[in-house]
Amino acid sequence: MDLSFIEAIILGLVQGLTEFLPISSSGHLIAVPWLFNIPSPGLAFDASLHLGTLAAVLVYFRNDFAAMARAIPRAVRGPRALLASPPETERDFSAKLLWLIAIGSIPGAIVGLTLESRIEELYHSDDNQIRAIVIVAIAMMALGLALLAAERFARHQRDMDSLRIRDAVIIGCAQALAALVPGVSRSGATITAGLFREFKRADAARFSFLLGAPLIAGAGMKSLIEIAGSNFSNREYLIFLVGILTAAVSGFFAIKYLLRYLQTRSTLIFVGYRLAFGLLLLLVAFARSS
Repeated sequence: MDLSFIEAIILGLVQGLTEFLPISSSGHLIAVPWLFNIPSPGLAFDASLHLGTLAAVLVYFRNDFAAMARAIPRAVRGPRALLASPPETERDFSAKLLWLIAIGSIPGAIVGLTLESRIEELYHSDDNQIRAIVIVAIAMMALGLALLAAERFARHQRDMDSLRIRDAVIIGCAQALAALVPGVSRSGATITAGLFREFKRADAARFSFLLGAPLIAGAGMKSLIEIAGSNFSNREYLIFLVGILTAAVSGFFAIKYLLRYLQTRSTLIFVGYRLAFGLLLLLVAFARSS
């Protein structure tokens, strides 16, 4: 791995910010090294950055996860009735949320287990570099237009107390789509789906982040296994640590300020960014291939 410490910090910042902002972490981790000629850090480094964003989610939502842990006995006692009716208490809400996160994680887990190697081969091979960039660019712009439609045509009236199984399945399928195509954005797809389901912007983002925790944890655990089974030097381990810590800190602040921002503002700034960045990638890809 030929990364410098500065490059590890840059990629950690990219992961931490773009994992939660609806602009695609996987797309940026492909595009940024390609744009700026940063050596490819390898899939182990990319995956290890998920440990940082996992830490950001766990720390920021520590009260939510603690409440869900305390609500496990309630969740396993009569789940059908729990899921079929509005929550009457905070413990009911936490127990129901635990089930909805589990249900919503199923589509993404299926995609990860069955198609991960094919996806990695398609988008991380040097032979497919220009094609991968073009796909990322198109996905960036396509999801940007979908997010614009969700802003313009959906009513944003529901809060998380009104979450139902259908919402979890639809938003979970959007999360699985993001796993298939870098550039779609996991948070972008799930927030967009949440907006189309009439959720308020901040509530759509909050459920998106909670729903993403199991998949981020899976990617992080996979990277730990890969790192433990590899022969990295002390310097390379330190580079991993720098990237992970940078992703954790930047991810925490990305969550904090995005939720605050969406309390009073729309997602249109991210629509503009996605369209502009996608167009930039297409122009650079065309220039480099001609």
